[in-house]
This record gives sequence, C-alpha cells and structure tokens, in this order.
Amino acid sequence: MDGREQPRPGSTPGRRVRGDWGWPPASMLGSLDESARNRLLALGALTQYPEPGRVLMRESDPTSFVLILLDGVVKVTGQTQSGRDALLAVRMGGDLVGELTAVDGQARSATVTTCGTVVARAVGQADFLDCLRREPRIAHAVNQSVVTKLREANSRQIDFTGSDAPTRLARVLYQIAESYGVRNGNRVEIHWPLTQPELAELAGAAEPTVHKALRQLRAAGVVSTGYRTVTVNDLERLKRIAYPAS
Repeated sequence: MDGREQPRPGSTPGRRVRGDWGWPPASMLGSLDESARNRLLALGALTQYPEPGRVLMRESDPTSFVLILLDGVVKVTGQTQSGRDALLAVRMGGDLVGELTAVDGQARSATVTTCGTVVARAVGQADFLDCLRREPRIAHAVNQSVVTKLREANSRQIDFTGSDAPTRLARVLYQIAESYGVRNGNRVEIHWPLTQPELAELAGAAEPTVHKALRQLRAAGVVSTGYRTVTVNDLERLKRIAYPAS
C-alpha cells in the first residue's frame, strides 16, 4: 500500500451512530467504557474500503499507521518459505490491526486484506502512541488485545501438534464464536465472509477433512451453516468437543 504513514483512503462512509456498531464485548473497542472509546475514535480519519481483496497493509512494508476496525472483516496472512500465503487470523469490527508495528517501529509482520466492505479509522503512528501515553485505560485495553492475540497464536501452535483436525476445527469455531459471535443464550451467530478453504487454513487441516468435520457437526445439530454465516446452536456442546479434557 502506498504511503508511509496513512493508507490510501477508500470512500467516506455514510453517517452512522457511533455506538451502533455492535462491537462484541470481548473486542478491544467493546471492552472500553464509552468515554475512553470516544476519545480513541476521535483519532485519525474515517474511511471505507468497499471491495473485497483490498490490501490494507503488506508484509515487510515500512508503513506504521494503525487501523481501528469499526465494521467488516479482514484476513491476516503471512508468506511461507515456499511462497504460499498462509492464513494466520481473522480480525473483525472492534479490533485493531497494525498496532505492533506502530509500537516497535519494525516492518509489517503480515499482510492485511479486506474480506468485504470494511469501515475503519486510520490513525498515524505518532497520534496513536501519544494517545497510549495520555490514556491509561486505552493503553491497558490495547495491551490486553495484544496479549489475547499472542495467547491465541500460542494455542493454535499447540493445537496443530496435539489435536486431530476435527478438534482443531471445533476450537477455531469456538474461539471465533466467543470473540465475535452474536450470542442469544447458548446459541451464537457468526457473521464472517470466509470460505471453507480459509477455515481449513485456520484449522491447519486439509479442505476435505474440514468439509467432513463440518458435516458431522451439522448432523449432530451443533452448528448450522448458511450464506456467509455459521450458527453455533449449542456453544457448550461445541466447547466439550473442542476441549474434551477440560
């Protein structure tokens, strides 16, 4: 992406009530109280990226801006030694992307790409760091967000070596449901425009294996799938499948 401090802007989104985005409580924005959240959202420029496949940050680039995701989904990918793009994570409305580079000044460690329309605030490195220095509650929320991402990365690495593919898939679905799902009792809806091949990458499994595991979960009534949506019908049962020894 061109530019060292700010991404090339998309279109300006229509007006929307600031508190009406529905960020999950577990997300960085959802964890902040209203006054701290409003101060964070006063930073930078509001912009919209209307098309899927738009690269917002590219691995190894020297850019240092941060994106506060307000709505939509992005993919985080890294290039393997063989030159293949590996899906590392998904981030949704309520999350930050790019904060590690803003803090340590190193080149981007991954590529961030839109999965559909994304609305975000683009914040320059200097403004972001100044906010962290002045606002302890925001700094704490950002630190918690970083720690959560590191824990997720460690958990995935352990899962790849210690669990079979259906269990890893169940863990991916459970983690996404906990972090991003819209909960109604024990039922959780996950709205995310990711394909089954991308879900297979997150689970570290072959695509046919993921298809079979999803069929089994559907047949058992644990999940149901629709267009760009996965519904967890029984979150507690999914947790028992994902973590059978817990």
